Amino acid sequence: MSGCPYFQKKLLSTSKQHLKDEENDDSQSGINKASKGGLIYGDYLQLDKIVTSQVLQSELKGNKIHDEHLFIVTHQAYELWFKQVLWELDSVREIFISGHVRDERNMLKVNNRIHRVVMIFRLLLDQFAVLETMTALDFYDFREYLSPASGFQSLQFRLLENKIGVPHNQRVPYNRRHYRDNFRDQENELLVHSEKELTLLQLVEQWLERTPGLEEDGFNFWGKLETNIFERLRREKENIEQKPASDMKEEMMAELIKQRDLFLSLFDEKRHDHLLSTGQRRLSYKALQGALMIYFYREEPRFQVPFQLLTSLMDIDTLMTKWRYNHVCMVHRMIGSKDGTGGSSGYHYLRSTVSDRYKVFVDLFNLATFLVPRDWVPKLDPSEHTFLYMAECCDSSYCSSSSDDSD
Repeated sequence: MSGCPYFQKKLLSTSKQHLKDEENDDSQSGINKASKGGLIYGDYLQLDKIVTSQVLQSELKGNKIHDEHLFIVTHQAYELWFKQVLWELDSVREIFISGHVRDERNMLKVNNRIHRVVMIFRLLLDQFAVLETMTALDFYDFREYLSPASGFQSLQFRLLENKIGVPHNQRVPYNRRHYRDNFRDQENELLVHSEKELTLLQLVEQWLERTPGLEEDGFNFWGKLETNIFERLRREKENIEQKPASDMKEEMMAELIKQRDLFLSLFDEKRHDHLLSTGQRRLSYKALQGALMIYFYREEPRFQVPFQLLTSLMDIDTLMTKWRYNHVCMVHRMIGSKDGTGGSSGYHYLRSTVSDRYKVFVDLFNLATFLVPRDWVPKLDPSEHTFLYMAECCDSSYCSSSSDDSD
């Protein structure tokens, strides 16, 4: 009977109807077919691995300490979020490296992912409040079981710093040793590799150098800005000189001289290079020009997306600084001035890392130093200065020939 064509046809028809009826029943009852043998929630998230990975050292030693569980879960959560930040950073770096920024849609993608990093760091700051529900005495109960482990040994956080652009020669020595010496050989190799990769800072710098309107044979923003500023300062000097002698006149003249010296330093490329060599500035001279142009013309349609990106980059620096500061305060609260579990000076070492030396986009913060009245800024004529998007001013030697979207 099984070889009868009529029977096979009837069996196939019956099977199809059965499957259709089963699907209808499932749709009515709200049953997910995945629950009938497919992938389920716990398997998809590998929860069996995640929720069983909290191994209390105090319990292994026969003295289970309740708050050690909170300590482990909080730090594991940090590491998961660090992994997501690295995921976002690598995708953004790839968009820049591949040349896909020529497509303005990808700049929106860059902005979105960098903004996501900002939001993750905001969340990481909030996590301190949970950890601080543990008292210093609660921590002391299990602290001995941590040694010689240390938060400094977070490989992902060091990779994160390197990929953003923290220069290794600006790092505060840890236990008087190079920061990589505190990691195992395989981890050390990953850190060395990350130091050789193009950082987010370097990629943003290259992008800023292509800002439309900097060309001397075009709009020549930098040349016009310099002319405008020193012409206005000259007029102000003449106005002050016409005033009758008084203490107020002397103060106004002294302030004008300060302003003039400030702008002389801005337009002095050799001075910029000196500050660059000492680590006080991080962006090239031309990239700084591009950043300032975006800053001044941020309300223009062509510069709104770039300005949003620069703002988010400053947010990352700000939030990482706050994260370090909160970490310092928490450590001080938990162990006072004792040495850290990894052998460092603990609070004193961490306090030394809360400084501009760890701020990657410090030049963007300093742009506010050079603010001038709006009428000092060279005027844009929309009919004449129809700038291309920044991405379209791409140097062919930098960008790849592909114009496909990055994933």
